[in-house]
Amino acid sequence: MTALKNDIFIRALLKQPIDRTPVWMMRQAGRYLPEYRQVREQAGSFLNLCTNPELACEVTLQPLRRFDFDAAILFSDILTIPDAMGLGLYFTEGEGPKFKNLIKTAADVEKLPIPDPHAELRYVVDAVSLIRKSLQGSVPLIGFSGSPWTLATYMVEGGSSKSFQKVKSLMYEQPKLLHTLLDKLAQSVAAYLNAQIEAGAQAVMLFDTWGGMLTSEDYIEFSLYYAKQIRALLKTNVDGQQVPTILFSKGGGLWLETMADAGYDALGLDWQTDIQLARARVGDKVALQGNMDPVALYAKPEVIVEKVKSILHKYGNGSGHVFNLGHGILPDINPDHVKAMVDAVHTFSPAYHQQST
Repeated sequence: MTALKNDIFIRALLKQPIDRTPVWMMRQAGRYLPEYRQVREQAGSFLNLCTNPELACEVTLQPLRRFDFDAAILFSDILTIPDAMGLGLYFTEGEGPKFKNLIKTAADVEKLPIPDPHAELRYVVDAVSLIRKSLQGSVPLIGFSGSPWTLATYMVEGGSSKSFQKVKSLMYEQPKLLHTLLDKLAQSVAAYLNAQIEAGAQAVMLFDTWGGMLTSEDYIEFSLYYAKQIRALLKTNVDGQQVPTILFSKGGGLWLETMADAGYDALGLDWQTDIQLARARVGDKVALQGNMDPVALYAKPEVIVEKVKSILHKYGNGSGHVFNLGHGILPDINPDHVKAMVDAVHTFSPAYHQQST
């Protein structure tokens, strides 16, 4: 494989010396870009776009043509695994993802297969391979999966939820059954991420979108436990190169110290977490990724620049920070505002990486 021309994202995650802070953006390939909307229309549906490796590759590369991002992230969806388990993923306009078949009983859990990434999820593995080849070593490629807890919420609720009443009722009334489901999902996620690494992903991220909906006790038992299990199963040494790992629990700012002991190289921070306090709390255990409020990108460019400067200042000197939003970019953001953010990181971050002599 081609050597990386720009590896500061990898080095930052591993807390190695760098000359500026790397920057990428969750959902950086998406609806805010007109060229994405054009390809999405060509695909006919969001699922068609996800399951076509050539189109997934195209939209993965689109933001890199516009902005000086320091990483590409695979274009896919967090719900590919439940779909491969036979739950029948579909999308409704304005309502997000839904499943035709829900998990309601022990029999439903029992019959769930652990998908073979090279069979049922072959389109993702092929997309990773094609994207890695197409990048030609320009920047690293990030692979990802949803966390077992987050996947389980969708599988039991049938879609997104405000109260998570169904999955929490299962958790409180039949915890053993939920653990059986989560264990199957952890095995599936680990196999899936290992297949992405084998196909060329140079870092992997676990998205625990709904971890913050749990109590502290339940988060540790039903979410973090399985994140640790996945981390233990990941094969992160490829030809002598370390593949860094990122754990992102939205709403997880309460549990950073515990998360920092889960074995991941970096923790993603949402915008509600103060990055200065977060760094003080985790010390040198992990790198930190984040964490500008996605809504700040609606502001004028000069305001965006000040927000970037504030986050860089709060993190302070040295490596171990990857600049990102605290969640995914919103679909109606002006691309010029993204450029203002990226350019500000490039302009103002080198001051925090000057090596003392």
